[in-house]
Amino acid sequence: MGEQKHSRREILDVMDKVEIAAVATSAGDKIRNRMMHYAADENFNVYLATMKGDPKTVQMTNHPSIALLVNQAGGSINESKEIEISGKAVFVRDEAEREHALTLTAERSPVVKYMVGTGNAGMLDCIKVIPNTIKFRIFSEIVQGMPPTVLEFPENQRVVSDWQLVKTKMKNWVMAVRVPFLTASLVPVLLGTAIAWLTAGSVQWGLFLLTLVAGLSIHIATNVLNDYADHKSHNDDVNQEFVRPFSGGSRVIQLGLLTPVEVLTGAVFFFLLSASIGFYLVWATGGYWLLLLGAIGLLSGVFYTLSPFNWAKRGLGEAVVGVNFGALMTLGAYYVQTQSFAWLPVITSIPVSLLIFAVLYINEFPDYSADKQVGKKTLVVRLGRKQAVMLYSLLMAGSYVAIGVGAAVGVLPLLSLMALITLPLAVRALQYARRHYGNSFDLVPANALTVTIHLATGLLLTLAFVWQTLGNAGIVYVALTGAVFLAFIAWMYRYIERQKNIFFGLKQAIGSR
Repeated sequence: MGEQKHSRREILDVMDKVEIAAVATSAGDKIRNRMMHYAADENFNVYLATMKGDPKTVQMTNHPSIALLVNQAGGSINESKEIEISGKAVFVRDEAEREHALTLTAERSPVVKYMVGTGNAGMLDCIKVIPNTIKFRIFSEIVQGMPPTVLEFPENQRVVSDWQLVKTKMKNWVMAVRVPFLTASLVPVLLGTAIAWLTAGSVQWGLFLLTLVAGLSIHIATNVLNDYADHKSHNDDVNQEFVRPFSGGSRVIQLGLLTPVEVLTGAVFFFLLSASIGFYLVWATGGYWLLLLGAIGLLSGVFYTLSPFNWAKRGLGEAVVGVNFGALMTLGAYYVQTQSFAWLPVITSIPVSLLIFAVLYINEFPDYSADKQVGKKTLVVRLGRKQAVMLYSLLMAGSYVAIGVGAAVGVLPLLSLMALITLPLAVRALQYARRHYGNSFDLVPANALTVTIHLATGLLLTLAFVWQTLGNAGIVYVALTGAVFLAFIAWMYRYIERQKNIFFGLKQAIGSR
């Protein structure tokens, strides 16, 4: 029986008629599949579009080998046709090609159509699948033993350079350490150093930088080790409600971007780096009490999700994070500069502690079902999402009460009241939490606002102490810095509201179809 051949035009016609393809990508030792709208050009380049940061996009561009399956059902099974496409996935960078690709995919995908039509195409990632091999089969021919029609594209064969592999691995590690959330360790170090500047009259900048690196390292180590522990407990595997980047971990293991061994090794490295810097600071300053502060921080990070303590599982993780990334780091940064303890950094850190507690806490709402399923009894799991909103409200309110009372009794500089500028953001976050505590997607503005409030409030408190130190001599510096902070707060609020409106409109548009 001779080989059955089909033309390129016939294959393209099938692809024109079928709007959705099964897209398979590699995730470590697993294969992940997803149905996606696509469009193809005359050269069989296939275009996909999805929201920026979509795990599928991250996955297919880090492991560029990709396979698509297009199936056209016929009047009978004998008439059914399928096209198997194997190739490489790359981001579309050329603006003209990107615009053309989005125009094509908008004809098929309601999501892309809405985003392009509302002027929000910039929020989409556009991916091109460059084919290596295409196989076309018809069921009636398969059962007769006829081979598929095969199109080869040798001109598309590419060799990935070692440098490209290194850059990809570095990008994966940036994702693993969750850079946007490192502000949790930045704020207390800045605040503690600013208080020490007021008390001691000077700052040892070399020691400050080392303290900052040590704080960031222990934070990174804790994040990465948490990913490893949640992988071992299958927490991240069963988590279907997570909303990146606020919950569900970095997903680097689940997406096959880093192996569990790599993640564990990275955690150990950053813990050792933090400990090494800590020992050096003890030697350089003669402040042996730093050993105690460092040991508390190290043990808190290691056993946040590991036995035998597993603070998160016991419902103590939120408090441990609040103390460590509030009072402990603020006091530690102060001690490095002054080699002494004082109550001022501890009291000043109360709103920072409460707010970082709130950041972790609100991010646990989307993880509720998965945490409950694997026995990770966080406070949200113990209280239930509806009741947990009350504690979130108390945390947010408590941070502002602490600032107001501190300034009123003279413990904090009067200028600390600048931090109350973020209060309207807190009110908005509470509104979202009360309305959408059970809907992870709609809760996202509360997640984003809480992170913004923690960062902005902490920086404004720091600025108040810097202003107190510099006095009138620093009025220009403080005014300019304050203006930047205010612009940042306003920009973040507008950005979050814009994102919320876009996604709400998208839900309405798709839901009405």
